[in-house]
Amino acid sequence: MADINKVVLAYSGGLDTSVIVKWLQDVYHCEVVTYTADLGQGKEVEPARAKAEALGIKEIFIEDVREEFVRDFVFPMFRANTIYEGEYLLGTSIARPLIAKRLVEVAAETGANAISHGATGKGNDQVRFELGAYALSPGIQIIAPWREWDLNSREKLMEYCAQHNIAVDHDKGKKSPYSMDANLLHISYEGGILEDPAAEPEEDMWLWSVSPENAPDEPSYIEIDFVKGDAVALDGEQMSAATILETLNKIGGANGIGRVDIVENRYVGMKARGCYETPGGTILLKAHRAIESITLDREAAHLKDELMPRYASLIYNGYWWSPEREALQALIDNTQQSVNGKVRLKLYKGNVIVAGRESKDSLFDESIATFEDDAGAYDQADAAGFIKLNALRLRTLAAKRK
Repeated sequence: MADINKVVLAYSGGLDTSVIVKWLQDVYHCEVVTYTADLGQGKEVEPARAKAEALGIKEIFIEDVREEFVRDFVFPMFRANTIYEGEYLLGTSIARPLIAKRLVEVAAETGANAISHGATGKGNDQVRFELGAYALSPGIQIIAPWREWDLNSREKLMEYCAQHNIAVDHDKGKKSPYSMDANLLHISYEGGILEDPAAEPEEDMWLWSVSPENAPDEPSYIEIDFVKGDAVALDGEQMSAATILETLNKIGGANGIGRVDIVENRYVGMKARGCYETPGGTILLKAHRAIESITLDREAAHLKDELMPRYASLIYNGYWWSPEREALQALIDNTQQSVNGKVRLKLYKGNVIVAGRESKDSLFDESIATFEDDAGAYDQADAAGFIKLNALRLRTLAAKRK
């Protein structure tokens, strides 16, 4: 890749990406453009500007993409009730296609012919960034320093900083032993004692939620309004997509909701243990399934459930921009036209409990479902023939075996 003249780097302002800036300049002798996305990670991103300037960067992009992230990525994913391996709500996975999209767009804007990222060669993020970038810009070149250099420890990175006069923040107090990633959908924890699957996470690790034991003794009730499968209002107040998720994070965290501790199967082949807090997403998933339960046709709902694991794997493995994900999305979005209404939820000590649901598009017919006199709406005698026809193959098989 000797012809690289300018690189757009996904830049956080932290130790790794600050080292990468200087490394790119020295190894590839190229100009570096930094791109920093505010995804709602809960910390100020603007200081990244001063850090980039100190490294000699002339073109610095810092963007607030919180609304786009939730509206165009999180909400479409939640229309499918997406969950990976039964527990993971894909908080990190769903952020990567947006960053990949902006990296290649900034590259086009600035005349760069390469992008770079700080993902390691052991994880999923390298795959997600690069598959997304190639899908959107097939001729882009990608530099992944962790797959090239030998700076494979924090000590070596610090030595590199000292050798090249790279300023490093020294946080006061105890440094977190965990590798963390946060955005408006979740915060994740890996490393430290979590590398032993038998070790219980320490209580002070969790940053967004109280423990269920310490949650309020009285439940909290909330109402979420849906239009075409997306949450649009909370307790009757219209809100933007990002505002709804941010508010639900606070309410859910206060009630001990959204903690999971899983060992997941990474796309690169290894098992990895991670802990996640997804309070708002946990509430939205429960509420969305509740409104679908009265507005979706049975077979459409079952088809969605059958396709969901495939859809979840596509996102987890980095195929957001693939034709198969887009095809699945079109099908899913088509089913959401009637998913309108209101869901009432009770939040109590880590639990999200459906307290009621209503919709003008409801398919629930009380006159048919009632245990009381249905006034001829449903002829129970019809069930006999239905059962006999469906039992025909079973009776034939049983008779043959006998």
